[in-house]
Formats: sequence, C-alpha cells, structure tokens
Amino acid sequence: MLDRPRRLRRTPALRALTREVSLSPAHFIYPIFVHELPDEAPISSMPGISRHSITGAVEQARSALQLGIPSVILFGIPDHKDALGSGAYAEDGVIQRATRAIKAALPGLTVIADTCLCEYTDHGHCGPLCGVPGQSGAEAWTVDNDRSLELLALTAVSQARAGADVIAPSAMMDGQVGAIRAALDAADFTHVPVMSYAVKYASAYYGPFRDAAGSTPSVGNRATYQMDPAGGHREALREARLDAEQGADTLMVKPALAYLDVLRVLRDHFDLPLVAYNVSGEYALVKAAAQLGFMDERRTVLENLTGMRRAGADAIITYHALDAARWLQEDVLREDALRPLAPAQAGA
Repeated sequence: MLDRPRRLRRTPALRALTREVSLSPAHFIYPIFVHELPDEAPISSMPGISRHSITGAVEQARSALQLGIPSVILFGIPDHKDALGSGAYAEDGVIQRATRAIKAALPGLTVIADTCLCEYTDHGHCGPLCGVPGQSGAEAWTVDNDRSLELLALTAVSQARAGADVIAPSAMMDGQVGAIRAALDAADFTHVPVMSYAVKYASAYYGPFRDAAGSTPSVGNRATYQMDPAGGHREALREARLDAEQGADTLMVKPALAYLDVLRVLRDHFDLPLVAYNVSGEYALVKAAAQLGFMDERRTVLENLTGMRRAGADAIITYHALDAARWLQEDVLREDALRPLAPAQAGA
C-alpha cells in the first residue's frame, strides 16, 4: 500500500490540525532603540526601524502591546559617552527614564533592559579597557573583565530600580550572571529575573545594530570575549551551563538563523526557557531582498520565525515583531472567514 502523507496537507484546516509548531505574537519580544533627542531618527541599515525619543518609545511599546506582543527590550543611545560607560548605570540614564515612562503608561507590559556598556562607552566595547603587557597595536588592549562585572552589576540594579521587569546581560563577561544576581539580591530585587545572553557569537550579523547604537569598537574587536562562530557545541553548552549555575532564569542564543543547531542542542540539554535573538543583520537581509523583489517578505519572515520556534525557542527577540504580529492576526481573520458557519449561524 502506498503511503500518502499528502492526505494531511490537502486543505488549510488539515494542515493546521497536524502542525507541531505554533507561532503567535505572544512569542515575540520587540526591541526598541531609545535616544535623548526629541525626534524619531530612522536607521538607514534597518528599514522600518528608528531611534525613538522616550515619548516615542512609549508609543512603540503601546503598539506592540495592542498587537498582542507582551514584551519589549530596550537599548539606549546616550548623548554622552565615556571610557567607563557611566550612562549605563546613571539613575537618570536614558534607559532608566524610558523604563519608568513605559511602566507608568503600560504597567502590564514586560520591560526587559539590555544590560551592557557598549552603547555607552566612547570606545564601543562592552566594558572598560585595560592594557595587555607585551602586546602592541590592536592586540595591546582588552576589556577588563572583573572591572566590567562591577559596572554591569551597578547597571542592573539601576535598571531594576527604574522598574525593569527583566535584566538581560549581553556583555559576555565571565561571571556576569553571578555578579548581577548577587547585586540584585543584595538590593532586594530577588524577584527580578536574569535573561542571559548565554551563547553570543562574534558575528558579522550585528552590523546594522552597531550602526543604530553607535557601538562599533574604535580599537580591536569583540572576538576576545564573544564566541567564535566555529567554536562548536561543547563551548556553547559550557557557556550556557555556567550561566545556569550562576542563576540565569532564561538562556539566549544570538544570532538565531546561522545557529539553529546550537539552539536545538541547548533545548535538548536545559529545561530553562530559551530565547532566540533574530538579529539586525538577519532583519536587514530580508528587508533588502524584499525591496529588490527577490523574496516575499511576509512568507520569509514567518518561515524564519517558525524555524526558530521549531528549533526550540520559547521566545524570539525580533525587529519584525510588529509586522509579524499583524500578519498573524490577518491569518487568523482569514481562517475565520473560510471556516464554515455553524448550523445556528447558517439559519440566522
């Protein structure tokens, strides 16, 4: 007898009935760039994405919530940068003020604070620099890991004090989760979870983000602290295990599309919630191809996001969030329109 898998693909209803993977706006986390200026500033390398004033960030967050997106993650662009990234942990920093404003306007929305220093340092690295004895040129400088832990802990506490629901350390400093967890607990923020960028690669896909945040390193690169793309699964598991042991409440893989195998490996080894970051370069590639007429943007985006869910992501940080939520709502409306009327409705 011939096996006929096509039987279950014949109609939209049959395909929906047999799907293993769901995708909804509830799975999305929407990133918002917040700057000190009063006006919106479009980001040329990320069509459709802008830097927003605090007022604009509140409206962006409102739009997300109205579309069923329950969470946003905030990235700050200060008007002043220095060697220590002091704007990151200032009580009146741009993210602290934006967090207060969003929570005041939308108390039911989950606000996640990206916890790093790269947007705030004048050299673009994720912590203060220190010299490397015996080295010269670009290799003469590195990020001072343990000094960075002190500043990241200060940043996390100031963000929690401002009302952030989740702290998301992204600097890839050894011991950052433990330092932040200890600082939050000491400041009576035991209830605030840590979303760890546990597995974060030194990726070419971050280019548009660095354009948006003004965080391109002025000396050296981040390869000494972000992960090698060819590092393999063992390194990813080690990084995730260390963060889990230090108190991470969720784990993240960044970027997403080129590392779906890593996402799957973490899903198989950890029972913590898992986040995929659909990063700026992945967003820009789809936008560029769609604008050139090479790809169907809607279908491509939803397929990519479904792939991340299939690989094991419980949540997805994505710049496509608003569009994807609208498309999914349209799909629901379309399916409702195609569904046969119940007998009582038909006779009405």
